[in-house]
Amino acid sequence: MRRSFDGLALAVQERLAEDPQSGALFVFINKRANRLKALWFDRNGYCILYKRLHQAVFVPPRSTDDDRPIARIDARKLAKIFAGVEQPPRVRIRWH
Repeated sequence: MRRSFDGLALAVQERLAEDPQSGALFVFINKRANRLKALWFDRNGYCILYKRLHQAVFVPPRSTDDDRPIARIDARKLAKIFAGVEQPPRVRIRWH
């Protein structure tokens, strides 16, 4: 999650083989699934949305092709991803 505008655009080109300036929204989720970055290009330049969840996780859609980590979704599924799924708080066990 260290990449910014140009790094995410390069990832879209190289790893997803897509045009980052196509107007599509590209969503990246970290391994712990608690941080999300969305990149899109409007007429004047790149935009980034960054969201961090505290007691929830993002649930990405499953790709139909295992070779490409990409899934095309509609606005309703995107809203569900942005909302996240609540996780129960961790219970800490104290060992004596």
